[in-house]
Amino acid sequence: MMTYAPIALFTYSRPDHTRQAVESLLRNAESQDSDLFVFSDGPKTEAKVAGVEENRKYIRAITGFHSVTIVERETNWGLARSLIAGISEVIGRYGRVIVVEDDLVLSPYFLKFMNEGLEKYQDDEMVAAISAFLPAQAPVLPSTFFLRYFHCWGWATWKRGWDLLNTDSKYLLRKLRMRKKAFDVGGNAGAYGNLYCQKVGLVDSWWVLLYASFFLAGKLTLYPSESLAQNNGMDGSGTHCVEESYKNNFLATAPVKVNNILVEENEVAYCLFKKEFDSRADDMPILSRLYQRIKSFIRRLLYIDCR
Repeated sequence: MMTYAPIALFTYSRPDHTRQAVESLLRNAESQDSDLFVFSDGPKTEAKVAGVEENRKYIRAITGFHSVTIVERETNWGLARSLIAGISEVIGRYGRVIVVEDDLVLSPYFLKFMNEGLEKYQDDEMVAAISAFLPAQAPVLPSTFFLRYFHCWGWATWKRGWDLLNTDSKYLLRKLRMRKKAFDVGGNAGAYGNLYCQKVGLVDSWWVLLYASFFLAGKLTLYPSESLAQNNGMDGSGTHCVEESYKNNFLATAPVKVNNILVEENEVAYCLFKKEFDSRADDMPILSRLYQRIKSFIRRLLYIDCR
């Protein structure tokens, strides 16, 4: 009998987004057997008080899951601290977790894939996480595949995966200084730059710390051939997401089977992700791109980024 992993949902001040995320989870048959933990961060400014209160009014009325536990922060913890603490709390009790943020819309087969993946690879040390997001459709992909790149729009992990998290951005930058191209999926994923911004306090990113930790440990993430998550927050309303067109507009309309495959990075899938990241960098003039690459190399060579 399947043991369903608990779901950790992280919310802030966007009740409409939270409602869409919850309603999409409830369209998953497994929701009625899943324990839901909702973490509500406190307002950072007076301008956010009304949104946080409206959001909390909604989450206090959530039903349809096996159980609903709500954690309301009195003060603003920030995304990274709130998420790291929440995941640590849930995973400490259950040993595994499915993580959803309030700007996601999930396929009706999201929870099925997450739980089956968690069961299948629970004892495989090479697999650190399971991701639900695919940036583009690609009919040549197998039902499931592995990448070293970790995407966080709907994901799951075990305690052994979460225990890899290293929050020392300076250490991670030192270890990645001459592996930037591989870490950035060929050069344009922007993860290294995100990690540097985390170090200097320009962003509050838990994701890049976890991805860097997975990458340096040589671990893999399991993906579906069809996206099971869609980001609905790229509308300028989020803390870290500005308005842009980078989101997929498709969700799996049938279950994605977790087949037996080799636990190794899939080259076709790697090329798909690389193509998507490269397309986002094409707007920059060639000379500007060359200048940025030379400057980045010098900074990494002289240990400037990780001081």
